[in-house]
Amino acid sequence: MANIYDVPQGELTEKAAVELKKIAEVSPPEWAQLVKTGPSKERPPARKDWWYVRSASILKKLYVLGPIGVSKLRKNYGSKKNRGAKPSKFYNSSGNILRKILQQLEKAGLAKQVEKHGHKGRVLTPKGVSLMDKVASKIVGTKKKPSKPVEAKKPETKPNTKVETKSEVKPEAQPKKTETKAQK
Repeated sequence: MANIYDVPQGELTEKAAVELKKIAEVSPPEWAQLVKTGPSKERPPARKDWWYVRSASILKKLYVLGPIGVSKLRKNYGSKKNRGAKPSKFYNSSGNILRKILQQLEKAGLAKQVEKHGHKGRVLTPKGVSLMDKVASKIVGTKKKPSKPVEAKKPETKPNTKVETKSEVKPEAQPKKTETKAQK
């Protein structure tokens, strides 16, 4: 069975977003189409389904990074703000969006809160891991495999062919030296 490390990550996020649209608990709130995703952004996201794509991306991060909280996710999704003539500065992303998505994933049974080795945060439940692995398996299953491997043909070389080297170049083929006015 394939896992998320075996597939292209962009394709995994897109396919997982499609699967999350089928889950009733995961849905964008009314204000989601009007809000910016952080103080470093100038406009709201252009995609209509950005909530599901962000949710799928968070699922992927929970799968890989283990117990992770809102604070770390804010840092991961943050970006630099263009401040005109002043130097750019890094700003964390919106915590409210991430918090709401994590709460929805918990309600759907895909994530849960834990404390591991002194680190508090959320991890994927077996249902969440199963969902991500199922999506990865679909991606691996849709890729076409060639029926026969194509072998590269070796170029044919003629025996007894003589290759010219620099020492064998004829003298008349070399360019003639011209005298300059300073040498005269």
